[in-house]
Amino acid sequence: MTKTVAIIGAGPAGLMAAEILSTAGHHPHLYDRMPSVARKFLMAGRGGLNLTHSEPFERFVARYGKRSPQLRPALEAFTPKDLRDWADGLGAQTFVGSSGRVFPKAMKASPLLRAWLKRLEAQGVILHTRHDWRGFDGETLVFDQQGETVRIQPDYTILALGGASWPKLGGDGGWADTLRAKGVEIAPFQPSNAGFTTVWSDHFRDKFSGEPLKNIALSFAGREVKGELMLTRTGVEGGAIYALSSALRDAITRHGQADLTIDLRPDLNAGQVISKLGRASPKDSQSNRLRKSLNLSPAAIALVQETKAADIKAVPLRLTGAQGLDRAISSAGGISFTSLTPDYELKALPRTYAVGEMLDWEAPTGGYLLQATFATSVMAARSILKA
Repeated sequence: MTKTVAIIGAGPAGLMAAEILSTAGHHPHLYDRMPSVARKFLMAGRGGLNLTHSEPFERFVARYGKRSPQLRPALEAFTPKDLRDWADGLGAQTFVGSSGRVFPKAMKASPLLRAWLKRLEAQGVILHTRHDWRGFDGETLVFDQQGETVRIQPDYTILALGGASWPKLGGDGGWADTLRAKGVEIAPFQPSNAGFTTVWSDHFRDKFSGEPLKNIALSFAGREVKGELMLTRTGVEGGAIYALSSALRDAITRHGQADLTIDLRPDLNAGQVISKLGRASPKDSQSNRLRKSLNLSPAAIALVQETKAADIKAVPLRLTGAQGLDRAISSAGGISFTSLTPDYELKALPRTYAVGEMLDWEAPTGGYLLQATFATSVMAARSILKA
């Protein structure tokens, strides 16, 4: 039998739920408060649209940290290979980059999104933009449509409203109070995959903000991550530090600071560094020795001097805070898994599901965010089909 399903939020989570339902012959209604859909998805695509990752599945699942057990069933039901097959089916053929990350060959989101929306329309998905969800009136969903009140009472509802990062693009976590009032447990929102602040001298900040540190390794709390770091006017950001953001953020919350260690030449061991420096002319300045012997960039040399580091393989950097949610790539916090069934139905609101970044999980960049967003949506939509 055809089920009436309202999906609130037309980002990747909502669109994927609509995909599963409409492919099975249903005609879900998709609501979004913005005038156009998937704005954060499009913004992510400007950097290449990292859809998922090609690493072995067990290592992939482990990237979700303490939420790995809860997310594993969804990731098994809609795997990275399934996501690649889906994208290929839309004409957005994918490839694996040198880091193992998976991208569409077009290296942007807009062609994939256009093809996706065209297919959803052909499958009977009905899109309603400029519909701002205001909550429940009993079992009725209430929307504001440019000053007009709209009420609907579907058989099932899927909430795909996103987390609380980059609020200008549509997701601001404003739904939290509405669900909390209905008995849903909500963990406080925190920035994830965000940059961190530190204290730079005026000279260093003015001369080196915007400069990258490439091919380095960061160490914190017994974990090492290789990659790249970007120096900013207020601190640091970039893929390598995003991978450590959860542990760094929690340490700053507990202690008011976090001490990070940077290895500027992880390809050399300590003995090799000493040997290379020993061959430098004693007449050379420190800067020239580091540049000539170790091929360090001006920014890396300046960082050694800024931090008064005695060892280029252990440059200390004290972080004093995390960037806010308005600058974070994603958010931690949201709906607690204790408030959900294994199929992402809200225990306090039968026949209402929540998916994607609304849930209390986080993962580093690298394709993990979109994969779990899609997978939880697939799980919820399939649960409705089985009901």
